Amino acid sequence: MGEQPIFSTRAHVFQIDPTTKKNWVPTSKHAVTVSYFYDSTRNVYRIISLDGSKAIINSTITPNMTFTKTSQKFGQWADSRANTVYGLGFSSENNLLKFAEKFAEFKEAARLAKEKSQEKMELTSTPSQVAAVKKNVLPVLPKVPPKVPVRKKESATGDLQSPLTPESINGTDDERGTTPETPQYLPEPRAEPSQNQLPFSHSSSSINKHWEAELAALKGNNAKLTAALLESTANVKQWKQQLAAYQEEAERLHTRVTELECVSGQMTVIKSQKTELNQTIEELESALKSKEEELERLKEEVESANEFQTQKESLTQKLQETEERNQTLEAQLVELEQRLEGSQLEREAFRKSLRTLLELLDGKIFELTELRDSLARLIEGSSS
Repeated sequence: MGEQPIFSTRAHVFQIDPTTKKNWVPTSKHAVTVSYFYDSTRNVYRIISLDGSKAIINSTITPNMTFTKTSQKFGQWADSRANTVYGLGFSSENNLLKFAEKFAEFKEAARLAKEKSQEKMELTSTPSQVAAVKKNVLPVLPKVPPKVPVRKKESATGDLQSPLTPESINGTDDERGTTPETPQYLPEPRAEPSQNQLPFSHSSSSINKHWEAELAALKGNNAKLTAALLESTANVKQWKQQLAAYQEEAERLHTRVTELECVSGQMTVIKSQKTELNQTIEELESALKSKEEELERLKEEVESANEFQTQKESLTQKLQETEERNQTLEAQLVELEQRLEGSQLEREAFRKSLRTLLELLDGKIFELTELRDSLARLIEGSSS
């Protein structure tokens, strides 16, 4: 066969719900191999993914397609031929960037291949068609499906519970500017004779510019939604449920690996499946370990918060006691000031009394001195 794989990666595969056109529906229970294939006979590129013997992705890359990174580990693109939207969840941002680079590269290659085929068709066109173009004969344009009117709805106000909801990945209907039922990519136009190429390519380029502007607005909205999504994943209860699911999945995969090892024949297929399962187990174990570490960290933070709360209550009680003692001391201080003021008044009155007594004593002493002198004179007089 002329189709060969040229790039492969691993991711969880999702498709938009065909009934609601809102929710993501997982098409693989675990991460599967997603590959780019090149068909040299038809000069086309395809994205193919198999889950066992079932093809869950079979999308031909066209120049009108665009791969949109809606978060750090999730991307999507619309396939108008399959009338669906594919979503891929990667284990790391690096894998997402590599896949997006390859998508852009092969999209450009598909565009160049389409232009070459159009040039060949123009060279092989009949002289009558060339004459019709020179005479400005209006070409018959292919019928383009009418544009579906936009139906705006109020954005969901519920809490984000899962990274797989379209609101967290694609934005709400208001943010997208179109309903999920409206395809975001027009079907690839069928090749027509050279007289029809110029008007249709002009219309296609204007449509591409319109959708590129829409995608730029979506990227800004998706960045905000990604921040809200990262905050919502801090639910410890949900992590415990996820850890239990990861453990059950790991046990099931270990059992599956043991069964595959016991099966004889088709060793290449078994080895490939075993490798995929081992990689999935490693991814799950790594995720489990990271969740356990995060859970331990949260427990430590909760314990620290409890200790801080206890210290806060103790300090609050001490502060209240200190305030009460301060009030008591202030009352005692006021009382002491009043007593001190009373003592000062008493001392001042006592000093005044002492001064009065000193003055009286001085007077009495002076009188006694005069009386002594008089007595001395009388004694002297009587002796003479």
